[in-house]
Amino acid sequence: MLNLGALGFATPWVLVALIGLPVLWWLLRVTPPAPRRLRFPAIRLLFGLNEDEQTPSHTPWWLILLRMVIVTLVILGLAHPLWNAGDRFTASGPVVLVMDDGWAAARGWNERMRAAEALIARAERANRGVVVMPTAAPSDGAPLTASSLLTPAAARTYVQALQPKPWPVSRAQAKKSFLAARFDDPANITWLADGIKDSANDSSTQDFIRALQRRGPVTAMVDPIDAGAIALVPPQAGEPRLTLKLLRAEKANAARHWVRGLDARGRIVMREGIDFADGATSTEAVINLPTELRNRLARLEVEDVKSAGAVALIDERYRRRPVGIITTAADRAQVQPLLAEVFYLERALGPYAEVRKGTVPELLSRPLAVLVIPDGAGLGDTVRSAIAAWMDKGGTVLRFAGPRLGQNPDALTPVRLRRGDRTLGGAMSWAKPARLAPFEDTSPFSGLTIPKDVTVKRQVLAQPALDLPARTWARLADGSPLVTAASRGRGRILLIHTTANTEWSNLALSGLYVEMLRRVIGLSQGVSGARAGALPPVATLDGFGRLGDPPPSAQPLVEDSAPARATTVGKARTQAQAQAQQTGPQVTARNPPGLYGDESARVALNLAANWKSLTPIGQLPAGVEQLSLAQPGEVDFKPYALAAALILLTLDMWIGLVLRGLAPTFWPTRDGDDLAMGPTTTGATTGATTSISALIAAAITAALALNSLPAQAQQTLSETEQRRAIEATFETRLAYVLTGDARLDTVSRQGLEGLSLTLRTRTSVEPKAPLAVNIERDDTTFFPFLYWPITPAQPSLSPRATERLAKYLATGGMILFDTRDQALTTISEPGSEGGSGPGAVKLRELLRGLSIPSLTPVPKGHNLTKSFYLLNEFPGRWTGGTVWVERRSSSANDGVSSVVIGANDFAGAWAIDANGQSAFPVVPGGSRQREIAHRFGVNVVMYALTGNYKSDQVHVPAILERLGQ
Repeated sequence: MLNLGALGFATPWVLVALIGLPVLWWLLRVTPPAPRRLRFPAIRLLFGLNEDEQTPSHTPWWLILLRMVIVTLVILGLAHPLWNAGDRFTASGPVVLVMDDGWAAARGWNERMRAAEALIARAERANRGVVVMPTAAPSDGAPLTASSLLTPAAARTYVQALQPKPWPVSRAQAKKSFLAARFDDPANITWLADGIKDSANDSSTQDFIRALQRRGPVTAMVDPIDAGAIALVPPQAGEPRLTLKLLRAEKANAARHWVRGLDARGRIVMREGIDFADGATSTEAVINLPTELRNRLARLEVEDVKSAGAVALIDERYRRRPVGIITTAADRAQVQPLLAEVFYLERALGPYAEVRKGTVPELLSRPLAVLVIPDGAGLGDTVRSAIAAWMDKGGTVLRFAGPRLGQNPDALTPVRLRRGDRTLGGAMSWAKPARLAPFEDTSPFSGLTIPKDVTVKRQVLAQPALDLPARTWARLADGSPLVTAASRGRGRILLIHTTANTEWSNLALSGLYVEMLRRVIGLSQGVSGARAGALPPVATLDGFGRLGDPPPSAQPLVEDSAPARATTVGKARTQAQAQAQQTGPQVTARNPPGLYGDESARVALNLAANWKSLTPIGQLPAGVEQLSLAQPGEVDFKPYALAAALILLTLDMWIGLVLRGLAPTFWPTRDGDDLAMGPTTTGATTGATTSISALIAAAITAALALNSLPAQAQQTLSETEQRRAIEATFETRLAYVLTGDARLDTVSRQGLEGLSLTLRTRTSVEPKAPLAVNIERDDTTFFPFLYWPITPAQPSLSPRATERLAKYLATGGMILFDTRDQALTTISEPGSEGGSGPGAVKLRELLRGLSIPSLTPVPKGHNLTKSFYLLNEFPGRWTGGTVWVERRSSSANDGVSSVVIGANDFAGAWAIDANGQSAFPVVPGGSRQREIAHRFGVNVVMYALTGNYKSDQVHVPAILERLGQ
């Protein structure tokens, strides 16, 4: 290694070849270029003249200089020039690469990989072994260990296989593994740190650094101060507003980050900018979302930070469900509203649900999760029937007993009631107010703490029955039911056998009242509220915050019970309960962040839940050299020097052809003829120039073969993509767009198979088996025609897919959109209100980002009506829908409309099964309608392949004659 300041040469002995440049200059100087042959018509005038001695013309100096530059670039390239090449290792042992690969390293992972690659390249040039030491626990549950002593090539493969983990590093365990690793001391140790401590009061980080120093000099490379790890603390569940909190470790400059909320399909629901003040390590933003939008939230993430710590998953605990309380005119005219049942219900439910008040028709006219019926709400037969029908569809009814229900029991209760009520305590009773019995394990209220001061003075009793114990969720201490429930259709009805206010009990004054109502809300809409026991993993995050299938090593999440949220109606949580909320399950390698549970209930385990701050590593011990990952790294000039030499060599070859008169020039020469093609030389010719150029070309080709451009700059097609491109290029194939609906995609494939068979039978077009196209990933340029069925559940296009689709349409491609709606009224503009079917609505959404011209129904005489068959209608599996084309077809596409839109399920009419028979019936036209549908398919394909061929005026008379006009 030869270092000249910041510039170094990995193979400096190649520079000795520069000594031969003067010899090459002399050789090029005395070697003339090949002469140019000119045909002179009056050559006979020269016959008989004496020939003078011919003197060769010298090669122009600028051409010699060009070739000298080419040779110099080749020599410098083979010498492997490097910028900022620090190959001086201070220790005699191997190179040890310690990599923090926890969640905090994900944001700057690309920079870490480049730094690791540069370090391994240095070790390779210095002929040193490499040891790689990750610091996060492996995802397979194996112990954290360092690699053995690897060759640089093996170490490069090992590092490229590393990925950031979605859990924190474990430097205490990494310390033990590092000290137990086998390699010669002293080693050259480089630590790619994530910049944060394991915890605020943890000394394991300092102990880890001191352990590194025991085995050799240490260099720490950290993120720039403005590019460190950022964590998103999940908002508190159950709060009326979402509080978004961001954390960072370093006191960096002011910065803005955008937090966006996504629904389960990845669509953006909200987007909010959050600003860090200058020097601040935390910031908050409070967002008040409408209930409908909040209930759609499935994920919060920081846009510009790809890390598991910058993602917060949202589960059912964050939903604000609409709860309706039946009120009457008497309730609204209440003289003492603070004593009314509605007051206590509203105060208990307000912080955790969207409370609506009104009559039964008003409440049931909108989506509702729970319908609360106080005892004061009178119910007629019509109202009870409407409530029963709503329960059958999945609604949850919560009813309270009282004097009205006690005197007049009805059928809208989970159990049969006795007439009258039971009094516990008072001047005329020997009994005392009853306390509540502990909740049974099978009760949805299991796990809730019962205050000792909660008592019940009066209640409505249930008639004894065989199924009464199974329907009882809560009891008094004497065993009488306090809460009963029963299923009704797809929903359920619950009855609390006392009043919703303090008239019959003081339950409404306790935090237990709030928690019981919250459990009832959690049970609504088919969502189970029980969260005790082991919850299997459903989907987990990787280190970059991407949600996917859980790894095989992921274990079920054990969660004892939902933490308490409130102690009194309308008051905040106590300090003890806030601490209890923080002692939940923690993220580990066995329990990565993600969703746990089943289809009926999912619990989100977030990495940054209840985090207060991120603690930076701080001042490193003496003797540790600290570098930034953002500083200029090593730059390899070898591929660029060889590439430049190859370009100049191509220029030299073209100049040689010009001098020989074999290639045109673009400038006049000095021989008096403005059309002359270059200078004329006379004399003997040699192949030396050509030989030298060939030698240079061979040297550059060999050098490029030995050391190509960096791997990250090479973008080659995979074997599957290459095979697909070859299939679509050398054979005509129809293609259909995948929708994500397996059944519909099968119909599309069968339909294009049937259409391909029709084309092979009746036309000269012989398409092979159709191909499926993923519009988000696959290249569509190989297909002149795409069939795209529209389904309302189809996801929206990404910006990249929209750009690719626009390019496909602009460069001659054609798409047949099939909305499969039986009636498509108008879709003349992508944003119009026409097209009442769900497919048309979805199509307008898909085309919103494209510049689709104005559309019109297929006019008479359009090429689509005569490209092969003469057609006046365009049926599919059904008929009646209008087919639309561009109003003015672009000349860039040979007069072909880039989009054709229909609604008649064309693939269903074309589809054939494995026996070659029609797969689906067509209505109402039968076999005649299917034949016309096949003819329309043939016309579409011929229209896409032949363009405006049928518009040629030569064919117009013959067509008019056949039409009888």
